[in-house]
Amino acid sequence: MFPIQLEEKTRGWLAVLAVTLGIFSLMTSELLPVGLLTPIGEALDVSAGTAGLMVTVPGLVAGLTAPLLTVRGAAVDRRLMLAWLVGLMAAANLICALAPHFAVVLAARVVIGVSVGGFSAIAGGLAARLVPPQQAGAATAVIFGGVSTASVLGVPAGTLIGEVAGWRGGFAAVGVLGLTALAGLLLLVPRLPSQKTINFADLSALLRTNMGVRVGVVVTVLLISGHFAAYTFVRPLLHDLAGLDDSLIGAVLMLYGLAGIAGNFVAGHRVSRQLSGTLLLIAATLAAATALFALAAAGPLTGTVLLVVWGLAYGGVSVTLQTWMLRAAPDMTESASSLFVAAFNLSIAFGALVGGLTADQSATVGVLWVACGLTLVAALTVAVRNKQTL
Repeated sequence: MFPIQLEEKTRGWLAVLAVTLGIFSLMTSELLPVGLLTPIGEALDVSAGTAGLMVTVPGLVAGLTAPLLTVRGAAVDRRLMLAWLVGLMAAANLICALAPHFAVVLAARVVIGVSVGGFSAIAGGLAARLVPPQQAGAATAVIFGGVSTASVLGVPAGTLIGEVAGWRGGFAAVGVLGLTALAGLLLLVPRLPSQKTINFADLSALLRTNMGVRVGVVVTVLLISGHFAAYTFVRPLLHDLAGLDDSLIGAVLMLYGLAGIAGNFVAGHRVSRQLSGTLLLIAATLAAATALFALAAAGPLTGTVLLVVWGLAYGGVSVTLQTWMLRAAPDMTESASSLFVAAFNLSIAFGALVGGLTADQSATVGVLWVACGLTLVAALTVAVRNKQTL
């Protein structure tokens, strides 16, 4: 039974939208510091590299938590588990908004990592239980669209709020968004008792025996690590390298977000027919955009154009990689999703960490060359795999 009685033809999709809002709020929470890195660092008296730990820590925790909660929480009703995780995230963001010291913020970010990892791994397999079988593919795309939309739109929106209300206001706004998502889950999603138990041996066996899954994990690590090595520091890059005034950065990041949404739809349309080609194009474009940014971002206009191209390419990453993983293991979708979420979030942490070390040890422009190198290797990996299957 649904907490609210609705027409059967609409209640399933409302539940899908509630889960999508939950994953959007969680991913926005994970990535929010990207757009607020400079003001947070200045207010709490830490370097840019140290402030980057706000992205590294939850990514690392989420990557470790995704398979752990999938296995250990197998017997728990999925609706209650999702609601608990979103509520935990909302509380952690409100703590960040009030935190007097950086250590408090970092501790709250650990909690956010737990929420992101558990929610993302579980949400990936719910679409088929919420809508009719013939609509499950579309529902899955909508749910994972929350990930890409948060990456490309949630962060710019949080940045704009931070510019108007201060960085604490940005955290508070995401906390309120989390509470809204919590209400949606409790009111619109039905009871979802666990249907299948997964153990760690299943995950290990899938990774060990399935070449497609292994390639998907490797490409995920390369693409996401490369992206976040540079994107974590996009604010200082836009200010120092492209010469953008701080008052314009939020608007430019919003353009990046809009381009990313377009990229998500374009990639979603292409992957059913040209999966490998779409992934290769995305990786190559990311490599080219970051290299050109390092070489040619001599002014605000050039920097803005290159960031928009960057956003257009990255917008298609989540839906393309998720489709790759599910297609590689169609009979083990929850296990494949768990491995994807773990690789995705660990790569956010690794990329932000490498970017932080690079930014602290050399010029900030170095993070762009790290991103270019990793995404170029991703493109070569997809090209080799595609050639082997022809």
